[in-house]
This record gives sequence, structure tokens and C-alpha cells, in this order.
Amino acid sequence: MCGIVGYVGPKQAQPILMKGIKRLEYRGYDSAGIALLTDSGLFVTKAAGKIIELEKLLANSTVQSNRGIAHTRWATHGEPTTLNAHPHTDNTDEIALVHNGIIENYRTLKSFLISKGYTIQTETDTEILAQLIRFCYKGDLTEAVREALNQVEGTYGIAVISSEHPDTIVAARMGSPLVIGDGDGENFVASDVSAMLDHTNRVVYLDDGEIATVTSDSYSVTTIQNVKISPQVEEVGWTLDEIEKGGYDHFMLKEIHEQPTTLRNAIRGRLNFEEGIPRLNGLNLQYDELREIKKVIITACGTSWNAGLIGEYLLEELARVPCEVEYASEFRYRSPIFDPSSLLLAISQSGETADTLAAMREAQKHGITSLGLVNVVGSTIARESDGGVYLHAGPEIGVASTKAFTSQVITLSMIASLLGRMRMVSVQQGQEIIQYLEDIPSQVEQILSNADQVEAIAEQYHKADNFLYLGRGINFPVALEGALKLKEISYIHAEGYPAAEMKHGPIALIDENMPVVVIALKDPVYDKVMSNIAEVRSRNGKVIAIATEGDTEIAEKVNHVIYIPKTYRLLTPLLSIIPLQLLAYYIAVKRGCHVDQPRNLAKSVTVE
Repeated sequence: MCGIVGYVGPKQAQPILMKGIKRLEYRGYDSAGIALLTDSGLFVTKAAGKIIELEKLLANSTVQSNRGIAHTRWATHGEPTTLNAHPHTDNTDEIALVHNGIIENYRTLKSFLISKGYTIQTETDTEILAQLIRFCYKGDLTEAVREALNQVEGTYGIAVISSEHPDTIVAARMGSPLVIGDGDGENFVASDVSAMLDHTNRVVYLDDGEIATVTSDSYSVTTIQNVKISPQVEEVGWTLDEIEKGGYDHFMLKEIHEQPTTLRNAIRGRLNFEEGIPRLNGLNLQYDELREIKKVIITACGTSWNAGLIGEYLLEELARVPCEVEYASEFRYRSPIFDPSSLLLAISQSGETADTLAAMREAQKHGITSLGLVNVVGSTIARESDGGVYLHAGPEIGVASTKAFTSQVITLSMIASLLGRMRMVSVQQGQEIIQYLEDIPSQVEQILSNADQVEAIAEQYHKADNFLYLGRGINFPVALEGALKLKEISYIHAEGYPAAEMKHGPIALIDENMPVVVIALKDPVYDKVMSNIAEVRSRNGKVIAIATEGDTEIAEKVNHVIYIPKTYRLLTPLLSIIPLQLLAYYIAVKRGCHVDQPRNLAKSVTVE
């Protein structure tokens, strides 16, 4: 979850490192710090709060340094104080370390170090690792890191510097992403390529159990067992424009408005209209193998889990394949029953979500074919899965996912259509679905053109303390996702429910102060949803309806209507979610919330 940046080269390191961690602030923003190697030793500055607090401390700094490390933190062990902020140093102040992850056996290691005379200053697990490296140091920094990590249990992405090795950064990875930036006479280490994209687009992704020794003109990679690795350099396809706000007030608003483009990117070159079938070669499965699948398991967390629920409806209706959607955090701890004829879909925007990765690895141990639906090329799930589909949504900086969610849903729609064509969907029906898929991006543009209507509704309800979201069928998960977006960024308590379940408890909450968002589209359960709306209105609840274009009946029965275009029934979530994303955004802005960096959250959850 934390952001790590390291630099070694001929330029002044401080501005490079500070710009790098600002690019990574979406990964954590409880505290920040920097360590620079100077002629007189280590220079370390840390601050609680967002990176701007660290910038204030460094505003008048005249430190000259060509190498260093920096960190932006999402707190695990220890409160987000200046003392607990990274980088952490050893007792001699000669070694500094930044860390993303959790050292699970740090208490045991702490007791050991105290018995050896070490003084522990902070509440963190990370300081223990810095002190342990000092204990293991015998003149070779890489070997000290290797020896220390062989005693560690847990996850880590680390960057280590030492005043005794002024041209070297040692980096290592186990369960937390880390990448080397291959520059021209300079090299970088970071949690994410965005931190160094304005310097180089050539990168090396470290795998679990690998250690890199990085200098200004070279880098080498070995395993933790000291087996030499030949690093593979890859080129990043993202551009600087994609990780800047581009004139929008917030990344979230920019990413909401990017969805027509990202949806087009997700389907581009993948739809064969003549045969009525999607082309998804990355699945690495032949048609006969797809026909043999007897069950699909979807595992994910958060927003990706909500997308998975939509995938369940799609797969079971189009392909008639039983589907289970599992919270990745629970999946491997409940002794699941594995069947070799099953297929597992691991959904993760970052491709690094710790629980989802662990669930996928557990399935693979039991011989289950596991596919990744991820957005980040070169991510761990992308590399370790048996195949998969890239979302092509581009970098998503806003912590609350928007464009990645719709890219996940449209990708699941293609997978379901493909499996359906293997079983029961005719060529004609397949062609109809493809045509509807191709129309989705322009329909999203149409919805976004009416964003001011949603903003006006947000103005009326932004002071509410609670919201209820209701949907039925394939739009029930949309209600869940709409509620999640609102609670994430506005801190309003919001719950999503199947509309029929309202009378089994939540109806007790409804009064004139309770806004209720209802997805009421013209589909087979329309009349049922209208009855649920009547139940809310009879108790003075305020109803905001997402309705199908042309439905004049509903306007007389609710307080507000937001219309979406007509589409294929199973694809309606791709449209009905857009007004809910906008509603959450505008409410959060009007409440004065920090939309892109909501409290206590981070973009990429790389710890369990």
C-alpha cells in the first residue's frame, strides 16, 4: 500500500524523489519521509500527514545529494506519527530503509535484537528490519539484506541505502510490488512505474524472492538464495498525460469521464461480428477446453468483487455455467472444494491485491486453471496466472475505482459471451450482443453529457447522514457498488440491498431524511421495483431513480429521475453505474472531502 521511490544517478535526488512519491501518494498518505546520501552521511527528514507537510520541511533545504530513497505511508504497525514514518534507520544512522508490507515475525526479531543490545525507537515492524540488516552487515550491503530477509516472515517491498555504500540501492520483493527503472546513466526503484515515467519507460519487474543491487550505471538481480537472474527489460505503454489530471479538478472526475475511451480500449480488436464471438486470445484456452468448464469461481476484493457479482449473472445466464463469487480474503481460509473442471477468475485492478493473489495461488496448487483480469501490465497476477485479459483502462490514480470497474464488467461480458457461444448462444444472438457492446461507449458519453443534472441532485442531498441503494437482478451489484463509492469518498453511511430485501429490515430506517437510490430499469422486474419504490414513498423517503430513457411513468412516482439509454438487459450495469459514480463524486466535493485520497484508504492493497 505504501509508496517507495529510490534514485541513484548524476542529478539532484531530492526533487526526483519528491515528485516520485507525489505520484504515488494514492498508495498511502498518512506520513512521508526522505533519506539522502550526502558526503557527511545520511540526511533523513520525515513528517506526519500528507506529502505537503514533508515539502514544507524541505522548502529551504540546501542538501546536495545524487542518491536516496523516499516513502509515502499507509500505516499498519504504529500510528502515523513522524517517529513512525519511513525511512527508518539503524542505531548507527548508517543504514536507511523504506518498506511496503508487513513483517509478521517482527516481535520475535525485536526480542532478539534487544537481547543483542539494540535500542528500538518506534512502534513499527520496519525499524526491526533496518536494525536486523545492521546486525547482519559484514561489509557487503546486499549480503546483509539477503541474510536478514532469510530470517523474515511476511511481505515486503524494500529499498535500502547505506552511507558505507554511497552509490548503491538494494531492493527486494516478497508479496509487494517493486520495479527497477532502467535509465540513461541513472537508475530508479519504485513501487509503481508512474513514479519514474518522466525519466524512463524501460523497467524490470522484480518477482517474489528477488533482490536487486542498483547503482547509477548498472543493476543486477539474484534470488534470496543467491541464484543469479537475467532481468527482462520491458517498455511501459503509459504516457505522462495519462497520469496527470488534464485540467480536471480531481483524478476521479477525470477517470469517470475517460470511461467512453477506456471501454472502447477494452473491446477494441476483440469483437468478431461475423461469428458473433469475442476474441480473447490471452485466455490461453482452446474452444474445446472452454466447453469442458463445469464451474467458474470468481475471486476479488472491494469494487472488483462487485464486478464479479455482475459476472456471475452474466455467466450463469449466457453460458449456463454455475458461478461462485468469493471474497479473496476469505476464500483460502475456508477449505474450499476444488474441482479440476473449474475455472478461476482473479479480478484486480492493480494485479497486486494480496488476498486475490493468495487465493489464485491456492487454486493453482489444486490444479485449477486460473485467469487474471487485471489492468496493470507486468503485475504479479498477470505474470503468475495461466492466462487472462488486460483491461486496458490506463493508470487509475483515484483511490475509488471507476473506469477500472466498468472495464472489468465489459471484460466479464465478453468472457460470458464467449463461453455462451461455446454452449447455447446462437450466432445471431452473439452478433446482437456484440452490437450492443460496441454501442456502450457512446451511450456512456451521452450519460456524462448530463452530469450537471446529477450535480444538482447532489446539492440537495449532500448533507444527508445515510443513503440506501436498491437494485434487483443484475443491477443489485450496481447498488452495492454505488453505495461503496459514496461511503468511500464522502464518509456517508450507505448500504446496497436487493430491493425486495428492504422490507426485511432496512425499511425501519426510512423517513423523510433518508435518500433512497433505486435502479428501476424497464426489465422483467420493473413492476416489482416500482412496488418497492411505493413502499419507500409511503414512508416519506426521498427516491432518486435510475430509469430507462423514455419511461415517463416513473417520473410521477419518485423525487428525481436520471435516465440512461436503452441497451441489452445484461449490459445495463455498464450504464446504470455512471450516474452513481457522479453522484458520489459531487456529494463528496460538496462536503469538502478529499476525493482522490479518502481517509484510511489506499489504492493498491498489498497486505492481508
